[in-house]
Amino acid sequence: MRYLPLTDVDRKQMLSVIGAKSIDDLYVDVPKSAVLKGLVDLPKVQGELDVHRHMQKLAEKNTSAGRTAFFLGAGAYRHHVPSTVDHIIQRSEFLTAYTPYQPEIAQGTLQALYEFQSQVAMLLNMEVSNASMYDGSTGCAEAAMMAARVTKRKKIVFSGGVHPHYIDTARTACEALGLEVLALPAAVDDEAAVTKALGPDVAAVIVQSPNVFGTISDLQAIGDAAHGAGALMVATFTEAVAFGAIEPGGSYGADIVCGEGQSIGNALNYGGPYVGLFAVKEKYIRQMPGRVAGETVDADGKRGFVLTLSTREQHIRREKATSNICTNSGLCQLAWTIHMTLLGEAGLKQLAQLNHEKAVALADALAKVPGVEVLTKRYFNEIALKLSKPAQGVVDALAAKGVIGGIAMSRLDPKSGMDNVLIACATEMNTENDIASYAKALKEVLS
Repeated sequence: MRYLPLTDVDRKQMLSVIGAKSIDDLYVDVPKSAVLKGLVDLPKVQGELDVHRHMQKLAEKNTSAGRTAFFLGAGAYRHHVPSTVDHIIQRSEFLTAYTPYQPEIAQGTLQALYEFQSQVAMLLNMEVSNASMYDGSTGCAEAAMMAARVTKRKKIVFSGGVHPHYIDTARTACEALGLEVLALPAAVDDEAAVTKALGPDVAAVIVQSPNVFGTISDLQAIGDAAHGAGALMVATFTEAVAFGAIEPGGSYGADIVCGEGQSIGNALNYGGPYVGLFAVKEKYIRQMPGRVAGETVDADGKRGFVLTLSTREQHIRREKATSNICTNSGLCQLAWTIHMTLLGEAGLKQLAQLNHEKAVALADALAKVPGVEVLTKRYFNEIALKLSKPAQGVVDALAAKGVIGGIAMSRLDPKSGMDNVLIACATEMNTENDIASYAKALKEVLS
């Protein structure tokens, strides 16, 4: 076959070298319940036109964010992305670019990476940034592993406000390294509990602000307690636009700040690809995962850019690498950089103000609905609601009325015990009519 050039003899030789009897031996660590038995239930052969028609039918079953009153958040946010962003990233020199191993022919790509790092460091109030991570959740996992390397300790504590998917991702990565992950019970206001969990074996406490319930936490007290116990503080986030209105983790002494950059320059994209932001204190730069683009001069003394502080082990000999991330979200990172450049400091602040105003309007409107209690007291554009009925059923009923009302906490974390908690988000994309429609539909569903 054209795309599978290896013969059975080739495969046997490869298996022999690594000491495996069959290809199945490569999957011994995968639970049997997750292993597919037999072929996938799909036609073995089908024409392009038939496939296109079938995929079109499937796509038509979806409700796009722009066709309804949309209040989903919890890690993926609907913001306006200027058409300029898409226009620039579609240029062939950006769209087809890959790893800039040869700086002499990749100056444009390297400068874009450098500008991205500069913007991320400024936004997060940190000394250095990489360019970039896959997304916020894997960035959080890398931060946990980095903290263990720095402190030589084996325990990672997650606050009860960190997004459950971030915790699950970190647990998967840390488990392979023999690190212990302690996830505190879900809590709308999580500051006090996380400081009590500190001990001599803790490498880092990982906190999120605004957290998954929308609460803006006081990171200063948590950071002071962590450093007093010899641990690092990792501040993660899911909504980068928030830092146009509130101080980022770097302002409170965080050692690592990481999170999701999707909300700037990148559409929802069905959940990906996204772009992870990752920044650290300069003294930890050699333990930082991912790529770093640096500024230098060439043989003629002219300004230039190169990948720096990265050995080939980062990309080839993975078992000796500081991190196993071998690429970056280059196109998504570029979209982030373009949008941030278009906004500027004043534009970002204005965008953040619009988001908060929409959230206040949403909270005020929903608080008047019988059977609704707004749990989040200090928030940016996301709030948690306690309902008189199970939240997942309410979400389904709202969708039938043309309102995507948010996400049930029970879906993010089935073990949280918060079956009646709904997380809703408002951005600059929500109109007064959207909010009024939400309040009306929610009143009908809860009555």
